[in-house]
Amino acid sequence: MKHTVPAAPAILVALAAVAVLAMTLASPVASAAPGDKPAVAPATPPAAPPADKPAAPPPSARVPTADELLTALDANMTFATRTAKLKMTVVNGKRTRVFEIISYGRGEEDAAMEYRAPAREKGTRMLKLGDELWIYMPTIDRVQKISGHMLRQGMMGSDLSYEDMMASRELRKRYTSKVTGDATVGGRPCWKLEMVATDKSVTYPRRETCVDKETMIAVEQKLFALSGMLIKTWTMSAVQTFEGGRRFPTKMVIRDHLRKGSETRIEMSGIRFGVALEREVFSLRWLERR
Repeated sequence: MKHTVPAAPAILVALAAVAVLAMTLASPVASAAPGDKPAVAPATPPAAPPADKPAAPPPSARVPTADELLTALDANMTFATRTAKLKMTVVNGKRTRVFEIISYGRGEEDAAMEYRAPAREKGTRMLKLGDELWIYMPTIDRVQKISGHMLRQGMMGSDLSYEDMMASRELRKRYTSKVTGDATVGGRPCWKLEMVATDKSVTYPRRETCVDKETMIAVEQKLFALSGMLIKTWTMSAVQTFEGGRRFPTKMVIRDHLRKGSETRIEMSGIRFGVALEREVFSLRWLERR
């Protein structure tokens, strides 16, 4: 069965992700395809819950509409504020590097992160405000805006590009989303979503996403080029339940299939939602703060 409806804001994910998880998770929200009607009459989509109060998942007795499914997913993956500790392991052939990061998130658009290890990267900070991204490098004591071709580079040599971190509300106008059936990922039953870009200039013209039927987490997302070539695969696991019933993944694996033997693993700990954060954290002044 296929349902085509406006999607809600939180898959990218990853995708908040590290950005999905490291920085923030965001999701392309789609426009409805003309003339495509759901085979099952959809229920009236529920109003979005407060940022830190997840909604109940849609009934599993029938195929949910994309709108119902993504609304439930959004309720888990969006938040007013968040802090977490991240361990990012970057494997590139025979070389493995491990980074320790403190991450802060505010809403769907703002995020900040500071590298604590290794020593060479300690003090490096990144700030995302809306669709703008900056990095502070203590070794040269300089703030640099990341834009243009630099966005396609891997963050610290990882499989996660700066551009992946910049997924924003603009994507909502560029994709059509529909539920295409069932799938199984890691032994878990999932709903399968297909997202097709209406704007072919986007980096990933097609996305295939699997959403766990029980946890309402996007446990896998495949990103394709216009030619149909698989570019990247994101998987999320180790879902934990937090205060208020929110479910949130604490592990992510990103594979860039254009880079042989490459893989990036992200593990989160000390996650807290709805915490008071210094306002200065989300400012350029914070980037250079000693």
